[in-house]
Amino acid sequence: MRFLFYTHSIVSDWNHGNAHFLRGIMRELVARGHQAIALEPADGWSRSNLLAEKGSFAIERFRKDFPELMTVTYDAAFDHEAWISDADVVIVHEWTAPDLVARLGRAKAIGGRFTLLFHDTHHRAISATQAISALQLEHYDGVLAFGEALRESYLRAGWGKRVFNWHEAADDHLFQPHPEIERSADLIWIGNWGDDERSTEIREFLVDPVHELGLSGTVHGVRYPREALADLATAGLRYEGWIANADVPKAFAANRITVHIPRRPYRESLPGIPTIRMFEALACGIPLVSAPWSDVERLFRPGTDFLFANTGFEMRHHLRAVLRDADLAASLATSGLETIRSRHTCRHRADELFGVLAECGHRQAADTILAKEAAE
Repeated sequence: MRFLFYTHSIVSDWNHGNAHFLRGIMRELVARGHQAIALEPADGWSRSNLLAEKGSFAIERFRKDFPELMTVTYDAAFDHEAWISDADVVIVHEWTAPDLVARLGRAKAIGGRFTLLFHDTHHRAISATQAISALQLEHYDGVLAFGEALRESYLRAGWGKRVFNWHEAADDHLFQPHPEIERSADLIWIGNWGDDERSTEIREFLVDPVHELGLSGTVHGVRYPREALADLATAGLRYEGWIANADVPKAFAANRITVHIPRRPYRESLPGIPTIRMFEALACGIPLVSAPWSDVERLFRPGTDFLFANTGFEMRHHLRAVLRDADLAASLATSGLETIRSRHTCRHRADELFGVLAECGHRQAADTILAKEAAE
């Protein structure tokens, strides 16, 4: 089958976590013998910022890390209709320009034989409702929402014909433990500042606990304002800026623990959506302590796969306990990895995608599922 993914970017993961998941899904599809092509705007925000910060080296680095992925950039003169004419499946990410979202829908309406899906991995459905409601999705076969709460938001608003729950997951070909690397530092946190959506939480669940416990630690991410960098420095945290996602597993391996700090819109309005960082960390076998979020979909086993800290005090307590108790640390790492490998890899999500396609009436997808079941 021929899959086309309209992405904000697949080349750049600069403040763009969805690239992580789509890379993994595309690699899984290619490994199964399908063709997967990513289309991205030549002047996309993430790609432009990565080039401005790191230069063309970053593009070459992507090609080296993901040689099996095919990417095509488009501009205003790009012939989208020609590209989608022989596609079996077209998946359009929600950061795609609204006029292009509508254009692809019209192509479907006038005879496009491909299955057309809209993919939402953000909180704009509840934080920028007008922008999402203005999108023309009436000709799309379905919507892929990265959590049940988001799926229900689409259903309540009447956006799209069908809405499916399709969580992100870890590409465990990339995200895996590296036991050969010595854990030489205490703590690492990988996350972007994020439009002031978790500034208070970063201080409460990262900066203050690290400072009070006197831990060694590193922070990776982008868009940190000057005052935030000053706070990190005061706490003794090294700020090392952007890190290529392909380098993250080995960075985790060099540290004894990590934390997860959800953005406020997810915690308050979209329960059950931890975002991809948590899947990737657990896949790397690093003990994790999370700031509050509600695991209403029971994706994990809180207290077994990771520890919840509801307050800064609890975060200090859990960090101290895990760093002092090797058995507790090993148990968390083993259990978290077990849950990822049994439920939350890109292989699992690829299987779910074929189920969605079959439900949307895609004959080849249904045949693929039957063949897989027969082989098992």
